[in-house]
Amino acid sequence: MLPFLVLGLLYAGGATALDNGVGKLPALGFNTWNIYQCDYTADELLQQARAMVDRGLLEAGYNIFMLDDCYSLRERNAQGRIVEDPKKFPHGMKSFTKALADLGFRAGIYSDAGYRTCAGYPGSYGHESEDLETFADWGFDYLKYDNCNIPPDNVTQENVYGRYVRMVDAIRDRAEKTKTRPFQLALCEWGWQQPWIWGHRLGQSWRTGGDIRPWWSALASILNQASFIASATNFYAHNDFDMLEVGNTGRGTPPGNLTYDEAKSHFTAWALLKSPLLIGSDMAAASKETIEILTNKDVLKISQDPNVGESIAPFRWGYNRDYTWDPAHPAEYWTGNSSYGVVFMVLNTANARREMSFDLAESWAIRAGRAYNVYDMWSHTNNGTVVRNMTITLPPRGVTALLLTDAGPEPAGLPPCAAQAASQCALPDGSRPRS
Repeated sequence: MLPFLVLGLLYAGGATALDNGVGKLPALGFNTWNIYQCDYTADELLQQARAMVDRGLLEAGYNIFMLDDCYSLRERNAQGRIVEDPKKFPHGMKSFTKALADLGFRAGIYSDAGYRTCAGYPGSYGHESEDLETFADWGFDYLKYDNCNIPPDNVTQENVYGRYVRMVDAIRDRAEKTKTRPFQLALCEWGWQQPWIWGHRLGQSWRTGGDIRPWWSALASILNQASFIASATNFYAHNDFDMLEVGNTGRGTPPGNLTYDEAKSHFTAWALLKSPLLIGSDMAAASKETIEILTNKDVLKISQDPNVGESIAPFRWGYNRDYTWDPAHPAEYWTGNSSYGVVFMVLNTANARREMSFDLAESWAIRAGRAYNVYDMWSHTNNGTVVRNMTITLPPRGVTALLLTDAGPEPAGLPPCAAQAASQCALPDGSRPRS
């Protein structure tokens, strides 16, 4: 048993290295992959960055510009260093990141814990420290770290966790040596080994599944998994459900077919579940409706709540019995706390208009016996006061996002116990009250 004990201690040492203060809140920004994949130039990417400034996305908080795969030459140079592709970056990578910084963006970059990236470019296995130095010298401070082309087990003898620890240690060592802010690390492990259990030990976010696709069935499948792991999210630790596909995805992936209501549901769920919000759609060509969805200040302020780090979580499945695994119909009734009130998200997963009802006391964050003011985070209106329950009509695959704040004791004359507690409600003498 001794070798396993020693290995566990080594992992534990690396695990604490990333408790370093970066990435407290979910990352907001832009990712190049779903639009361009490998087909881009620096000028095209800067066009997207300028569009984000011009259309208010930077001001709304989307301040990370994430450069994904395919930015380098296929082979390292004679010194073993990664070299930027001179055709894509004719003025060099430093010039590119400086242009981003001048616009107001932090720069993120991509690498891989294997020999090669997913697209076949140099990976960082065995080169963790030198690659990190290259990335820092180029002007990056955020790293998306993938899991393709990994060495055989008899070479690494480490598994996924151990291969990620190598980069974690490199980040820690560089920060200590240079007295600089550590890199923010986004693990892209795809959920094979349940990173929602251990990812917080190593990075600030972790992918929970495969690549997103811009159609409803893909989003519903991701939310189905999220229904079971929402509680893993907190400050410095975020389930990453992959990119936002709210608008046109461009030439990198098939065109999306989300309706307006589906796009609202996508953005609302990702934001309130506190996933990183990295836009994977063409912002230069985005519609007015797409920009309005992405810049919803009421929803974004829950994502970026400085005092409450937990995600919303289901309190009832709705379409299915609770805890049913159904990729087409995830949990529909969600709640959580925030600095601004109790959050409710109700999601209609059916392809038909529905009336959807819930008791307020189904939410753990509600105080039973109180009335609540209702604020709608999409209409941005105060919608009166509710007592005990609510009924909402939602369009197919539509969503509502509500903030409830205390409005004082509920009116006299109601039954003495809310429905959720009625079966065990008792008076001081142990008798049951009459309803």
